[in-house]
Amino acid sequence: MSQVVRIQDVKNDGLLVNPIIDMLKSYQVFCFRGDLGAGKTTYIKSICRELGVKDEMSSPSFSIVNEYKTAHGETLYHFDLYRLKNEAELIDIGWYDYLNEESSLFIEWPDKAENVMPEDAVYVQIEIEADSTRKITIQKPEP
Repeated sequence: MSQVVRIQDVKNDGLLVNPIIDMLKSYQVFCFRGDLGAGKTTYIKSICRELGVKDEMSSPSFSIVNEYKTAHGETLYHFDLYRLKNEAELIDIGWYDYLNEESSLFIEWPDKAENVMPEDAVYVQIEIEADSTRKITIQKPEP
């Protein structure tokens, strides 16, 4: 089942974050796809802000994963797999341990490790249209 949202400004937080916030109790892993500059990091930062994260947030391009705490003490993990050479690198940093936690995982460039992504992951495709509108397609796993 998929849902499509179009927005003119990636900072229009409500349209961006509400569909994902509504799914947090049902799903753990959210995979963000899109070209460089499409807004993946901005989208994830907006979700984290809405959940009460006060820490400085940035794409974990070099560290691969950043950990954030929400206002309620929940842990969120933000992965950027762009620089991964192979899936073994993700496994080596404890990928399966992260999946065994009861934390939400937001992943940029999930295709770099597609064989270890859980079957019940939600996929978010961000496309930039001709007029700079963002087309965001949220694909839930089949029941």
